[in-house]
Amino acid sequence: MSTTTLLPNHSDISMDDYCVFGLATCFLKEDGEFHQVRVIEPIPSAALEPICQGIPTSYELVSAKSIGDILTGETLTKTSDFPDEAQFGDDFIERTLAAVRTYKNRPSAQSLITLGTVKKDLNFSLEKKRILNAVNVVKAEDNVKQHSHTHQVL
Repeated sequence: MSTTTLLPNHSDISMDDYCVFGLATCFLKEDGEFHQVRVIEPIPSAALEPICQGIPTSYELVSAKSIGDILTGETLTKTSDFPDEAQFGDDFIERTLAAVRTYKNRPSAQSLITLGTVKKDLNFSLEKKRILNAVNVVKAEDNVKQHSHTHQVL
């Protein structure tokens, strides 16, 4: 059986490789108000296990697919598991390729969700909002004050 590589620069990735994609509820902050958006993004194996164990998550569902179901070259295809208003996350292709490699390095993670299935019984929570366009502004008041003798040799 021959495998087709996804992109010429990524010969280690094939169209049949396993990856988990999640539907996350995130927020954009505009003019002091939050607007809800639904984002499709790849989930690396290290994040999948705690999500399946029940930690609070912004994911409404996760779906195990071969990457050929979502990516064809550099074209993205939304499958029926995801709603029409959902959009693909930033750097989706690069993040997907990275996530695929995590499942190749840790194949035991593939047993958490079998290929072709959707898991909806997650601990979905919006208590801690995922803000996509948050900007961290550092101020002088944020600096930790140190004791005057901290940097002196006594």
